[in-house]
Amino acid sequence: MSDVHAASPEQAGPGQIWLIPTPIGDTTAPDLVLPRQTLEVLCSVTYLIAERARTARAVLKAAGIEHPIQSISIVELNEHTPETALPGLLEPVLAGQNAGLMSEAGCPAVADPGAQLIALAHRRGIRVRPLIGPSAILLALMASGLNGQCFAFAGYLPQDAGARDQKLMQLEARSASHNETQLFIETPYRNQAIFDAMLARLSPATEIMVARSITLPDESIETRTVQAWRSQPAPTLPRTPTVFGLLAPPSRAGRNASPASAGGSAKPQRRTRR
Repeated sequence: MSDVHAASPEQAGPGQIWLIPTPIGDTTAPDLVLPRQTLEVLCSVTYLIAERARTARAVLKAAGIEHPIQSISIVELNEHTPETALPGLLEPVLAGQNAGLMSEAGCPAVADPGAQLIALAHRRGIRVRPLIGPSAILLALMASGLNGQCFAFAGYLPQDAGARDQKLMQLEARSASHNETQLFIETPYRNQAIFDAMLARLSPATEIMVARSITLPDESIETRTVQAWRSQPAPTLPRTPTVFGLLAPPSRAGRNASPASAGGSAKPQRRTRR
């Protein structure tokens, strides 16, 4: 891990940016969800770009950092950061210092403001190094039983109820025509509203996944058809981070499409390792 540290004076060019995942929800035991290399990098960099400095300090402390946390420069990058501020965040890296990018929870730059910074880093010729850690989106998909060969992440749905319902039906239609799992997230206090809208608007045979508190002690991942969800007392969803997913039965047009028109091959799809 000798390349973790800042570039030496003899080295020309910029430093690099490590994408450092963080625990989802509970920051007290990062060693339970982060591998050794990720923890080593986290404890070695001296310049951190974090969605929330307070969370970054908590993860550093729990990871057992040996040098004083006060010696680490931590700057925030979140939804309130103007785009004009991004070049300044990269100045230490362009000067040769390595940096770590941390999300508030999970993997940085995925459903996270850090994506814009990484795009700029590529344009500036800065090497980007992703590290292993928990991704709520992928963990939910893995445990969902939905189609993991073809899926899309739609991010946050519109807040307006009418626009939200229209988007849900668009996602269901795309899922049916492409046999594509649709994944999305919501602000925790709107979990119940979006779940109720899914039960009210989607077709009875469409499968719905609700995955909440992933990697935490109260983790719950359930997949049922809309009809099955409706047939029991509607659950009250807690205001905790939740990933939603849906998979609609193939549409008649999709079933009748020729391999060429569907954009595929007549041969069975080959499974790939990820």
